[in-house]
Amino acid sequence: MKRLCRYVRAASVAGLLAGGLCFASAETPAGAPTLTGEEIMRRTVERVESPACSTNRPDYEYQKHTVREDLDKKGRLREHKEKLYNVEVHSGLSLLKLVEIDGQPLAGAELAKQQERDTAERAKWVDSKPDKRGDNRENFLTMDLVSRYKFTVADKKMLKGRMTYVLNFEPKSANLPIKKLPDRLVNHIAGTVWVDAEDFEIARADVHLEAEVEMWGGIIGTLRRCDFSFFRSRMDDGVWFNSFSHGVFEGRKLLEPFLIKYMSESSDFRRHALAKN
Repeated sequence: MKRLCRYVRAASVAGLLAGGLCFASAETPAGAPTLTGEEIMRRTVERVESPACSTNRPDYEYQKHTVREDLDKKGRLREHKEKLYNVEVHSGLSLLKLVEIDGQPLAGAELAKQQERDTAERAKWVDSKPDKRGDNRENFLTMDLVSRYKFTVADKKMLKGRMTYVLNFEPKSANLPIKKLPDRLVNHIAGTVWVDAEDFEIARADVHLEAEVEMWGGIIGTLRRCDFSFFRSRMDDGVWFNSFSHGVFEGRKLLEPFLIKYMSESSDFRRHALAKN
């Protein structure tokens, strides 16, 4: 299922990235000049690349709870797996530590394995260059990805008390380049995103698969359905985090059909310095 997991992550990446940009005209809050799509794009990219979103970003801790359900072709549950992580964020880069599986603390071989993984990840984070350390799970914005989509401003709406641009997006072409495996999914994703009109951060995204995606010409498998949604939350200090996501993925791996439901919820966000007091 490793290839499928890459596709699952690619779905979230596509939503995150696409939600940051727009190629149509849009209005700013009342009294401000009208923004072009290019201006929205520029401000969004600047936000991602700014020190506030990387090296100067406050350190945080939070918990992440995930649930994965594997079902048969009739929708009957075959396997249910829950995991709880403690997450540390340093300079915008996150380190995940698995602490529970199915409600039970890690013990024995599982605990030893996780401790080894933690040690290796921290050593890698310390020894490598700042722009290569850790796992940046919040900022996925790249010009290569966003250039694949056509964006249209559909509306402006309030979301959690903040004004957002509502953007519909779809692939620019049916023949987009394939450089990496996740591109096979990313090139067929469409949906709607909500972009915060003040911070130019993605607040919500609903994405879906427009066409069936084959892996190695269908020999390894096929992804027929990918419905994915996520929400992000703004902290009091202006930092944004992914707070909730859920998705349904359906297709075939080799000769066996699969149907997977996935949910992730993050909570108890707190500044790292305060958490240690």
